[in-house]
Amino acid sequence: MTMTLDLSPSASVDLPFYQPTGMECGLFETAYENGLPLLLKGPTGCGKTRFVEYMAAILGKPVYTVACHDDLSAADLIGRYLLKGGETEWVDGPLTRAVREGAICYLDEVVEARKDVTVVLHPLTDSRRTLMIDRTGEELAAPKGFMLVASYNPGYQNVLKRLKPSTRQRFLSISFDFPEPEVEIAVVSAESGLEPGRVAPLVRLAGHIRALSGMDLEEGVSTRLLTYAARLMASNMSVDQAIQVAIIEPLTDEPDVQQALRDLVSTIYG
Repeated sequence: MTMTLDLSPSASVDLPFYQPTGMECGLFETAYENGLPLLLKGPTGCGKTRFVEYMAAILGKPVYTVACHDDLSAADLIGRYLLKGGETEWVDGPLTRAVREGAICYLDEVVEARKDVTVVLHPLTDSRRTLMIDRTGEELAAPKGFMLVASYNPGYQNVLKRLKPSTRQRFLSISFDFPEPEVEIAVVSAESGLEPGRVAPLVRLAGHIRALSGMDLEEGVSTRLLTYAARLMASNMSVDQAIQVAIIEPLTDEPDVQQALRDLVSTIYG
């Protein structure tokens, strides 16, 4: 049975702010109802994590978020024996807790994790939906409410850090990108409290930066950074200073590139 979500402002659920941009909410709901894992693909700061928080709130599910990194191992997800009060005690990791509780487990930037992590995920992402805890010999069957969600940024993939096809093809996938300007203005304004008229030039600046080529920028400015800048401006910081500390400095350490970005700011703001 498919649930019908009430996404209206009058909905009684206390939701994190998220502005849907397409069919992503319905796709998440369908994946959840069918026990299917979901992979979110898109640039840093475009709203993937907020989307998961939003959908978890709508569904009334707890969410265990894991920020993946180079040293994240399977044991960090599953759990380990720890010494407590002179005795050795098993402590569940976030993935195990999510499976036991029928919660959502969100692996942010899963491509950054060690290779043994994907081996653990495979039985949870096919018809078995099981998690094997080798240390205890326990095999957990994921209940209906459990959902595995992962995300990554395809722009950061390289030869050493790449999701194998055998892993990618176990997930449904949704591609995310930065929203259209009018939507991004509404998002940044709602998140920062800065009026839309003052947010619009920031969003226009972001569009120009994202369109730049031939500069030493790994990625364009995120919606998150625009919100930071807008919050500083709403706190009466000058436009130039807010953009410098919230956008230019986080994007690059190169003095020449920073100057080029400041020149771009001057053309936007006059």
